[in-house]
Amino acid sequence: MSQIKNQKKMEKFDIVSNVIITLFALLNLFPLYWLVTSSLKNSSDVVKMPPDWWPKSFTFSNYVDIFQSQPALRWTFNSIFVSGATTVLVIVIGSMAAYAFSKINFKFRNIIYVIFVSSLMIPKEIMIVPLFRIVQNFDMVNAYGGMIWPNVAGAFGVFLLKGFFDTTPNALREAARIDGASEWRTFTRIMLPIVKPGIGALFILNFVQVWNDYLWQLVVGQEKLMKTLMVGTATLMQDLNPNFAYKMAGATVAAIPMLIIFILFQRYFTSGITAGAVKE
Repeated sequence: MSQIKNQKKMEKFDIVSNVIITLFALLNLFPLYWLVTSSLKNSSDVVKMPPDWWPKSFTFSNYVDIFQSQPALRWTFNSIFVSGATTVLVIVIGSMAAYAFSKINFKFRNIIYVIFVSSLMIPKEIMIVPLFRIVQNFDMVNAYGGMIWPNVAGAFGVFLLKGFFDTTPNALREAARIDGASEWRTFTRIMLPIVKPGIGALFILNFVQVWNDYLWQLVVGQEKLMKTLMVGTATLMQDLNPNFAYKMAGATVAAIPMLIIFILFQRYFTSGITAGAVKE
């Protein structure tokens, strides 16, 4: 009897907890819902009080105006290219460095790693001026290289992937070396597939970070055609007589690629985040 009562209590608890989780999920989705629906309204309807929770008449003119009156397609390409190229380079360089720090013994390895990871404690805003001077000296202002390379030279990818390489058995590497595999073949064919969840998690985290890196992209991409979508959308907010629906449409366009990236890599992101939760 006591077991049946405990089971019923657990069922009631599960129902209540699921209801609470659902409510919180709806609350978190509401800003996205309001953003999308507002972009389909007229500007006067966006600021209307009391608000219309559902558009009385749908209009796509805001999206049409963005792509006709502004170089939104170029901004979108800039954001996707800069974020994608930066993330790929971070994964390639970070995975090699993380593998070296994790599996290869060399002199002062731990000291170098501590110094390297300590750079994570330095806010990027402090380095904006010297970084800009370096980029300016290399003639990379208003160039993709100026937006990409400073974001590649970071320690977060190495720090994240080293934790995944540390969980891989050293016996696998030793067995591969006994079979005659080179260090590069061991790294690419054996170790990288094992840490694929970590790579997926790093891809999402780094892509989102670069996509939202407003300050650096604003400093380097000064020409209109070199602006990223986040910077270009922000310029729409500076009008004296703002069209709020127009701005909502721009923010929606900026949010859509993030949703697509997260949906595509959600499985790897979830498994990557929870990989260290269970210790064997």
